Amino acid sequence: MAEYQSLPESVSHITIDDKEIYLVGTAHISKESVDDVKTTIKAVLPDSVCIELCESRYSVMTDPDSWKKMNIFKIIREKKSTLLLAQLILGSFYRQLGEKLGIQPGAEMLEAINQASAINAKVVLADRDIEITLKRVWRYLSFWNKLKMFFHFLVDISVGEEINEKLIEQMKTKDQLEAVLSEFAEKFPEVKRRLLDERDVYLSQKIRNSPGQKIVAVVGAGHIRGIKENITEDKDVSELIEVPAKSKIPAIFKWAIPAAIVAIIAYGFFTKGAAHGIENIYIWILVTGLLSAVGSVIAFAHPLSILTAFIAAPIMTLHPLLATGWFAGLAEAYIRKPTVEDLETLPDSISTLKGFWKNSVTRILLVVAFTNLGAMLGSWIAGAWILKRAL
Repeated sequence: MAEYQSLPESVSHITIDDKEIYLVGTAHISKESVDDVKTTIKAVLPDSVCIELCESRYSVMTDPDSWKKMNIFKIIREKKSTLLLAQLILGSFYRQLGEKLGIQPGAEMLEAINQASAINAKVVLADRDIEITLKRVWRYLSFWNKLKMFFHFLVDISVGEEINEKLIEQMKTKDQLEAVLSEFAEKFPEVKRRLLDERDVYLSQKIRNSPGQKIVAVVGAGHIRGIKENITEDKDVSELIEVPAKSKIPAIFKWAIPAAIVAIIAYGFFTKGAAHGIENIYIWILVTGLLSAVGSVIAFAHPLSILTAFIAAPIMTLHPLLATGWFAGLAEAYIRKPTVEDLETLPDSISTLKGFWKNSVTRILLVVAFTNLGAMLGSWIAGAWILKRAL
């Protein structure tokens, strides 16, 4: 890298056959990272610029009007409301952090795209599709590890260290990153494997096979070490883009638990009389219905959506393939159809907790989530109550 002595310290140089590869390790919310990207591309004048984005994230980042094209009915029907809500919450966190530091989240990726366009370099989307990554992470986790990870992040958010620009820049150093990743790997080795290690391999191969002799790759600093370890060897990544089949054990439980509830209610009719059996039915209807309705109330749902939750819960909680929240959410979406203004102001609305409940789009997602949570709690409580009465 002698001819580019002025390149930033965040840049690593690798030679593979006739290719010169320059890895720019960045923090995703950092003014310095934007400058590093700009300086590197202008100095190297690469044939290709690789960025740590997949097609869907690239579309969202480069199309500020993408929210206006959202079809909330389709999202609920395709069972993606929870995933979208999670992405919006994460996006809200990054947006608030970016506003605090005066930098747009992903600004270094946008800078890479703009600089590539200025010199007519090819932009290569080097990351694995985010939906595949999340599904691989989630489906390889046990139920208890899912709960453990959820509470781990909940505690970190509640009592975590205050994030400022100085801390972000410190996180770009090798020793800081290795310490963080080592701690994460110890607590959640399967998550690290799917979220980081697999993507290190995928990114390295996309960068390695990018067209041209000179390549600049803009990636998070946490990926630099893994990319260096994998990029010198040609590897098959076809297995890394496969979505693992769902485990049969949860599916068995989904059918077995409702069947057990029905069997216990029927058992009550035959052993303790019709009055006892009817009381069990009332317990199931009232507990599941009321707690589902409470979930809808917490999400500030329309009264008719709340009524829908109450009516649907006793039936949907006994059907493994349906969810009470979908019906309440669809009712909410129909009654309070999101306006153009709701879609246009969505990025701003999610910057505050109040905005999540005020904007029609996010309120619909909250109705789905909280109604499903209420229905789940209701089925557990009602089921335990009916079982206790049978003993």
